[in-house]
Amino acid sequence: MSTAVDGQKKRRTQKALKEELIRNALYVVATPLGNLGDITLRAIHILKTVDAIACEDTRATARLTEAHGIRTRLFALHQHNERDAAGQVIGLLRAGKAVALLSDAGTPGISDPGSFTVRAVREAGLTVIPLPGACAATVALSAAGMPGPFRFIGFLPEKSKARATALEQLHGAHETLVFYEAPHRILSMVEALHQAFGAKREVVIARELTKLFETIHHCLLGEAQAWLEADANRQRGEFVVLLGAPSASQRMPEESGERVLGLLLAHLPVKIAISLTQQIVGANAPSRNALYDLALTLKTEAQAD
Repeated sequence: MSTAVDGQKKRRTQKALKEELIRNALYVVATPLGNLGDITLRAIHILKTVDAIACEDTRATARLTEAHGIRTRLFALHQHNERDAAGQVIGLLRAGKAVALLSDAGTPGISDPGSFTVRAVREAGLTVIPLPGACAATVALSAAGMPGPFRFIGFLPEKSKARATALEQLHGAHETLVFYEAPHRILSMVEALHQAFGAKREVVIARELTKLFETIHHCLLGEAQAWLEADANRQRGEFVVLLGAPSASQRMPEESGERVLGLLLAHLPVKIAISLTQQIVGANAPSRNALYDLALTLKTEAQAD
């Protein structure tokens, strides 16, 4: 009797895994970051069942599909052809087909192509169905031991001036910040973080997650560049960089800087007030640009009163 009951439970479980495919639907499927075993049973079933797979790189996806016995037709959808490929996806859906959307690794639309396609499909009145799975940001966070909340930033601008401006805008953030970075920019990116946030912020450098040479390194931001330069291999692979939230003591200079600036502005011109504020608060004072923006805000508020 027990064997019969166990057999019924197993059949029900297998049936639940093999969900009925919804036609006219785009399935957004998360795929492994590196280890091909990190794919869900549901994702394998959907990828075998849909009529076509739109993927960032057909060669990369072919390695995944071959490993799991998936024979579904592949076609390219990447950052250079996404507008045209999105039209192809919509055409297939309107013809009654089901399509899966994949990036090379992780979840489509998270710093990878896909968000434009998903929006276009929704605006066309068609269905989008997400399948959860791997995402480099959450994988890194799970092993970092950094408490929430966190803010996902993704890739910073490539050009140094635009990158510095982007980091300047994050200067007051009190969350853990999550960045992605490519190997050829990791040194300059870490240097930019150091310049923007100082030496004493905690940082986690995670590279090649789930792959053979996976590395998750904790250190202070002032030590990060030296660690990367100590071994050229540490500069290889795809990176997630987690910048820890400032401690209460690290936030104090910013708050006292605002108070000092406000007091000085009541008696001095803006440039002199900013210069004196930086001298009074010290090395951890907000940058000159941040103080200038703050000074304009404080003067506007004072005039309104």
